[in-house]
Amino acid sequence: MICRRLFATLLLAPVLPGALLAGSLSRSQAKPADPVLVRARQSVAKGLGYLRHVQEPDGSWGEYPATTALSLSAFLHNGRNEVNDSAVAKGVQFLLKAARPDGGIYSSANAAVALPNYNTSLGIMALSLTHNPSYKGVIQRAQRFLEKSQYDESSGIGPSSPMYGGIGYGDDPGDDKRPDLSNMAMALEALHDSGTPANAPVFKKAIIFLQRVQNRRESNDQAWVKTATNDGGFVYNSQGGAEASAGPGHSYGSMTYAGLKSYIYAGVSKNDPRAQSAFNWIRGHYTVDEHPGFGSTSLYYYYHTMAKTLDVYGQKLVRDSAGKTHDWGHDLAARITAVQRPDGSWYNANSRYWENQPPLVTSYSLIALSYCLK
Repeated sequence: MICRRLFATLLLAPVLPGALLAGSLSRSQAKPADPVLVRARQSVAKGLGYLRHVQEPDGSWGEYPATTALSLSAFLHNGRNEVNDSAVAKGVQFLLKAARPDGGIYSSANAAVALPNYNTSLGIMALSLTHNPSYKGVIQRAQRFLEKSQYDESSGIGPSSPMYGGIGYGDDPGDDKRPDLSNMAMALEALHDSGTPANAPVFKKAIIFLQRVQNRRESNDQAWVKTATNDGGFVYNSQGGAEASAGPGHSYGSMTYAGLKSYIYAGVSKNDPRAQSAFNWIRGHYTVDEHPGFGSTSLYYYYHTMAKTLDVYGQKLVRDSAGKTHDWGHDLAARITAVQRPDGSWYNANSRYWENQPPLVTSYSLIALSYCLK
């Protein structure tokens, strides 16, 4: 009797459409939203709101085209564009007006400290992110400007020079005329993002400089590395210069991430011993609590470079040297969102390298979060 009643009940029960039944199951089995990533998306919206609020009437953010380019990149990396956001449209127009006859993108208002290579690199990155074919000519001229700024035979520098293959700030009288990894890494990223192939001469020459700023005796022919830590990390310049608290010859966070990213852009395989050595340094110094070797100095630049590099490297999880596995995107998103200010901005109390300027630091943070959410 029980079996007959059960059979009758099943026959009379409403039949759910397949799609509805599958939808019900998928909803019941769906994982709850990760609160860290939910908060990160909210944080991005607040941060972009802050940048809109402080944008100047002429479309700029700050004195240098570079800071405007960074703010534009923060919008563009997070799904905004010239069509759906007027702040982007105004910022792009400001950047285009900064394009100079020599191809560089930099301000002539303060020519004595124009920092042409730095500004041009960030300008190329932002314009490339728009995917607007109208800017192709501006980008191509800026590419050539950066390529000409590389220290090589055209500037009387041969391969035996420690400056060979590097790129510095440019025509800044405060520049000691030595190239550095920070500027070169930005230039290589700009060239890569705008379509320069990895086998182009500019990248081949850059590899020579990269080897000379890596703390690795097997591939670095400079004298300073003989007495350095030989840990696979990177320093600021090819004379072993380091601005880290540990002093000259000691690797530090942002430069090691920048060096590894630059190797990848230059066509060096992630399995190459030089790249592996750099990644092993990262494994041994993994943290989002500080800038390794630098403490609180340029902390947000470190976050921004870390996120870009680990994305380019294709590494979602980092297993540190102690054997602990980290989801870097989750860790970084949690850290960055935790220190956002009520007005949507970010700020570093350590003022070195302009990180006491909220629009700059907010842009770094939003770019980093875009990779965490990616």
